[in-house]
Amino acid sequence: MTKKQKKQLRRIILSTVIIAALVCFQHFYNGHPLSKDNWIYKIIITVIYLISYLIAGGDVLKKAIKNIIKGQIFDENFLMAVATIGAILLALYKKDLDFNEAVAVMIFYKTGELFESIAVGKSRKNISALMDIRPDFANIIQDGNLVKVDPETIPTGSIIIVQPGEKVPLDGIVIEGNSTLNTSALTGESVPRKISENQEILSGCINLDGLLKIKTTKAFGESTVNKILQLMEESSSHKSKSENFISKFAKLYTPAVCLCALSLALLPPVFNLITKSPNGPDWSTWIYRSLIFLVISCPCALVISIPLTFFAGLGGASKKGILIKGSNYMETLAKINTIVFDKTGTLTEGVFKVQKINAVNISQTELIEIAAHAESNSTHPIAKSIIEAYTQSGKNIDLSKVSNIHEIAGKGITAIVDGKEVFCGNQKLMESLNINSITTDDCGTVIHVAVDKKYCGHLIIADGIKPSAKDAIKSLKSIGVNKTVMLTGDSESIAKKVASEISIDEYHAELLPQNKVEWVETLLASCKNGKLAFTGDGINDAPVLARSDLGIAMGALGSDAAIEAADVVLMDDDIQKISTGIKHSKKVLTIVWQNIFFALGIKFACLILGAMGIANMWLAIFADVGVMIIAVLNAIRALR
Repeated sequence: MTKKQKKQLRRIILSTVIIAALVCFQHFYNGHPLSKDNWIYKIIITVIYLISYLIAGGDVLKKAIKNIIKGQIFDENFLMAVATIGAILLALYKKDLDFNEAVAVMIFYKTGELFESIAVGKSRKNISALMDIRPDFANIIQDGNLVKVDPETIPTGSIIIVQPGEKVPLDGIVIEGNSTLNTSALTGESVPRKISENQEILSGCINLDGLLKIKTTKAFGESTVNKILQLMEESSSHKSKSENFISKFAKLYTPAVCLCALSLALLPPVFNLITKSPNGPDWSTWIYRSLIFLVISCPCALVISIPLTFFAGLGGASKKGILIKGSNYMETLAKINTIVFDKTGTLTEGVFKVQKINAVNISQTELIEIAAHAESNSTHPIAKSIIEAYTQSGKNIDLSKVSNIHEIAGKGITAIVDGKEVFCGNQKLMESLNINSITTDDCGTVIHVAVDKKYCGHLIIADGIKPSAKDAIKSLKSIGVNKTVMLTGDSESIAKKVASEISIDEYHAELLPQNKVEWVETLLASCKNGKLAFTGDGINDAPVLARSDLGIAMGALGSDAAIEAADVVLMDDDIQKISTGIKHSKKVLTIVWQNIFFALGIKFACLILGAMGIANMWLAIFADVGVMIIAVLNAIRALR
């Protein structure tokens, strides 16, 4: 509890103790002869009641007066002040000293307000804990000593030290050390991730066990951790239609119920006077009903619970590694029924790998060794994938075996490896050397290998499909996504193979970026009963991300284009989190509508009962405070 909440609790308890003691005293003293027509007794009782009332609700009266001065009249403070002061004046008019309802209404209102404050504080604390990834310092070496400095002062290209248990302050490349990282604050994954030399490391991770020396690649303002914090701060400014509806509703609703309450207090008694009806309720009865009407009508359950639900929902999504830029995007996410995917880096891993080795007259191990040594000086992605496939087995390239490397433009490479002439390249290279090669229907880049002009086999190199892609598409269809589409710049054969393997409904290949936008325009025109989302790596797909109803950036925290163009950013490249985000958003929307229907249903029912004289002030306080507490408790479910 905060100091303010503790102070509020003490005032509630003190006021409750005073009124309880006063009720007991009246119960025993009322039978005493001195209590009848004793004005000193009545003044003392009235003063003590008023003290109890002011202890509980003095700040409500202050807020109401301040808001009236500012011109903000119709709020919950005004309604509570008018209702309780009216009840006190009615008790004075009736001379029955029955101030219990007025004081009890204020005590219950303040209790509900305290409960709501604690609940909101808890949700904010949970979300703050989730996003508590901002590093407080960075370690640099000065004059042989480790010095802590502000991360914002460290330029790109600096060397920093991250010790076990510390947060990584800046994005960079590990140049020395091995460790495991807690990435849960970034990706939502609880399993630690291993990190070693020459690997990229993101700020906001926690270094668990090893000392790391990192060369920074970005300044703090451009770092992953800073982008996430900015995104979370900005998300509250993007309101959903539901939130905008509640804001507009409250502005119209509150003056309307005040006018209805005033009409309820004046019109029936005036009608009785005009018609001279002897049996109709008197002025005090109708005023009392109007006061009950005011208490019931207070819209705080809606005004508080709806924004709180979305706020908690955004926090719950971030806990799962899904950053949503605002509640309006969460509302759109819940309505997605068509998802368009980029291929490379989204459905596939985005890196070339040796997928297949077909050896002729030699072993696969020998073939990959020959090819890796021949390609050892090349920086081309294809060459890197061959070298990686060889070194993964624990072996290293022996450069002393390699000489006379020559690149043949558009065809491949020739080299002397271990005294033998090696040719690595495409079909054109084999044809130019009159070497008979084996043709293949496998999708991907084919690298043929020949030694001393004798064919030895070929390697199939392709961008591998993510292991989770097929299950992710299946999961999306199970939650109501009707159509999945893949747009790619790759060849028809590769696109067809990927679409077939993971059960994509429709694909379009050999597209330029502008062609992707055109296809999204076409799909948007046919997507009438739902919303369309585009999912890409966020680097080359910014125009399409911006054009779709909802842009989702996959694993692109390091990309400025993704953060800027996308509406939802997944903190890692786990495609299955799209269905997680959709399910979470649907749950949040369900809670929102539960609160709207519950609050309005109870209020309208109680308003009718109040106008008919069936409801009393105790039911009124339930319709206000009770409904608010239930709605707030329901809203907090969105955190989970």
